[in-house]
Amino acid sequence: MAETTGRTKPSTLIGELCAEFAGTMILILFGVGVVAQVVAGPAKVVPPGTWGDHDSIAWAWGIGVVLGVYTAARLSGGHINPAVTLALAMFKGFPWVKVAPYIVAQTAGAFVAALLVRWNYTEVLAAADPGHTIATQGVFTTLPGNGVLPVSDLGAFRDQIIGTAILVFMVFALTDLLNKPPAANLAPFIIGLVVVGIGMAWGTNAGYAINPARDFGPRLATFITGYSGAWRDQYGDLYFWVPIVGPLLGGVVGGLLYKLLVNRFLLLMPPQEPGRIPTPEGET
Repeated sequence: MAETTGRTKPSTLIGELCAEFAGTMILILFGVGVVAQVVAGPAKVVPPGTWGDHDSIAWAWGIGVVLGVYTAARLSGGHINPAVTLALAMFKGFPWVKVAPYIVAQTAGAFVAALLVRWNYTEVLAAADPGHTIATQGVFTTLPGNGVLPVSDLGAFRDQIIGTAILVFMVFALTDLLNKPPAANLAPFIIGLVVVGIGMAWGTNAGYAINPARDFGPRLATFITGYSGAWRDQYGDLYFWVPIVGPLLGGVVGGLLYKLLVNRFLLLMPPQEPGRIPTPEGET
């Protein structure tokens, strides 16, 4: 990330925010787009599974992460997730002054991408769910039990804390220069695989939002385009806070666990050890 002594130059910060906007937009275009194809694509015309299934959703989300991080990495670090940004500020020296602007840019990117998906799938969404109800709300946002299974809001909240803790723990492990991270600029690719794994292993209880911008941006987009129940779950309860607060807490938990269980011991390793990489600036 480009830093200056003292205050960040406005032009530098603008570039970082544009990168976060673009990277998150790419993530949502692939992620929400694939769910729209799988859920709304058949529109009661073709057999279920014709346009994809759970695995294709998990893989497309992972691909979206890979491409989104590669898009933004050079300029902003490729956070594309407020939970990651917050954890980096708490444990990796990321400037606190940039946290709020990054989160706004990430959420805006997700919002614009969701609008594009909503627009592109206008016809099939109308055919699948003319009333724009909870039946297709899950195309854009997450729900407890994916809208059909008996999972409470608190169960989904627990799930989001755990899932995001796993994500941030692995992001820290894969980007820590003391921990032999993936070489040849492969860290974004491996992080994408982490998201695929989380989707396949932790997707039942809450749809693995693990990213406040990923959920809130599309939720706002659907609300202003005809989904009047966008803020609530299938039980009629206000749910939008769960994939915001849960991931933010989970990111802090994951970052703390990595620091306590791994990073602090890496810092104690002798510098002459074969293969050891110097401590990166800002690492504590």
